[in-house]
Amino acid sequence: MDVSNVKEAADNYNPEHREGPVARTIEEYTAKLPSDLFLWAALGSMAVSATLKIMKKDDEALFVGQWPAPFLLLGLYNKVVKVKGHEGEKTDGSRGGSR
Repeated sequence: MDVSNVKEAADNYNPEHREGPVARTIEEYTAKLPSDLFLWAALGSMAVSATLKIMKKDDEALFVGQWPAPFLLLGLYNKVVKVKGHEGEKTDGSRGGSR
């Protein structure tokens, strides 16, 4: 199978570029979470990491210290889904849409 056949098969598999039911369900549930939750989770994990470092538990501090970035990325994704909506469609309570 050459590259052009693979591209054609991929384009025919999902021609409208729609999300699957799992992604849609996850977005519906995560859009209900307040955006502050992710910010507080990131700040809390930083505080826990600093506390563990003070307690000389360096390995645990490094482990927990890696959590803020994923929490902030999840918060950003959550905000984008709320503002833009999944599939680029406006959802209830969203303020944005295509401009």
